[in-house]
Amino acid sequence: MTEPPATTPDPHPVDQPHVHGASVELRSVTKHYEAGERGPGAVNDLSMRVPAGRICVLVGPSGCGKTTTLKMVNRLIEPTSGRILVDDRDIASQDPIALRRGIGYVIQQVGLFPHQTIGQNVAIVPSLLGWETARRVARVDELLELVGLDPARYRDRYPSQLSGGERQRVGVARALAADPPLMLMDEPFGAVDPIVRERLQEELLRLQARMTRTILFVTHDIDEALRLGDLVAVFQAGGVLAQLDTPQAILAAPASEFVARFVGADRGLKRLSLTRVRDLEPSPVPTATVGEPAAAGHARLAVATPGIPAGWLLLVDAAQRPLGWVPSARIPTEGVLGATLAEPTGAILTPWMSLRDALSVMLDAEVVTGVVVDAEGLVQGALTIDRLADTLRA
Repeated sequence: MTEPPATTPDPHPVDQPHVHGASVELRSVTKHYEAGERGPGAVNDLSMRVPAGRICVLVGPSGCGKTTTLKMVNRLIEPTSGRILVDDRDIASQDPIALRRGIGYVIQQVGLFPHQTIGQNVAIVPSLLGWETARRVARVDELLELVGLDPARYRDRYPSQLSGGERQRVGVARALAADPPLMLMDEPFGAVDPIVRERLQEELLRLQARMTRTILFVTHDIDEALRLGDLVAVFQAGGVLAQLDTPQAILAAPASEFVARFVGADRGLKRLSLTRVRDLEPSPVPTATVGEPAAAGHARLAVATPGIPAGWLLLVDAAQRPLGWVPSARIPTEGVLGATLAEPTGAILTPWMSLRDALSVMLDAEVVTGVVVDAEGLVQGALTIDRLADTLRA
């Protein structure tokens, strides 16, 4: 087993100065399901620490103790021996019901109550905690908006009226309802199709950038683990922790032959997924706002922009959201710049997108330049395939 370095490099830097998360530490934790059982248990002598505000992904083959470990953290399963501390407080000394109400929990099948509306499902824990009605309603609407669901459309619907991806979003909203510093997620996206799964992964990273909770996330998919984790804990059969480290360190230096095989022979390619768009400084891009004089567009194109193909102007709306590219030949000599001049943007790159995903988006769109936008969809600059290639070579 390898311990993470004292100062762990963070592939998902926390932008906010305030971290609303709880540290989690397991000290020599073992779980046997049979009384008096000898030999290897479901989990064996597990020691690991997850700093506050980080995502730690537990990954490994079926039956290796990932879910058992997760359930011991909120005392759905009691360890046979060892100690588990949340924010340096031993959970064995806490009332299990009170403990669970302070921990968000998301499972693969979501577990929404079918006879309750979406609003009622999200408000379950606040209701148990005695929140006033107005506060519960406001919290439900806030969380539905946070996970990308319009409260007016979804609040009064029932789970059967939602798609699988929408139900997973509601599950995340419910887990966040009481503003927990710690969230446990057990294969939360395993039951949805690959396209929806990718969107939910992006949504989780977007939410984490805003919330900065501590998240323990169980998966059997190494690509998902590398994409989401600040730390990755690789478990092997017999409930043994084979390696705990950053995704970069695991890919660069697997601790054992088992870890190397589990990560895959293409681990060199997988390293492309560890640098995100926000880790690069986007190149300035010549922009003009719809309705501006055409002369302004010509003037901006006359100034060379390093790294951006010449002769293209990015048209944006009044809020600086991209509308599309305008080639110099289509810019009129007089009048104003209209939205109809713009050709499709082609590739929109988000800050939390990996370079591997960014490259894929640009190749799929058959463009050499992607527009980088922030969480609100406002233009931040651009990245080119050449820039990505230079970064990867470096």
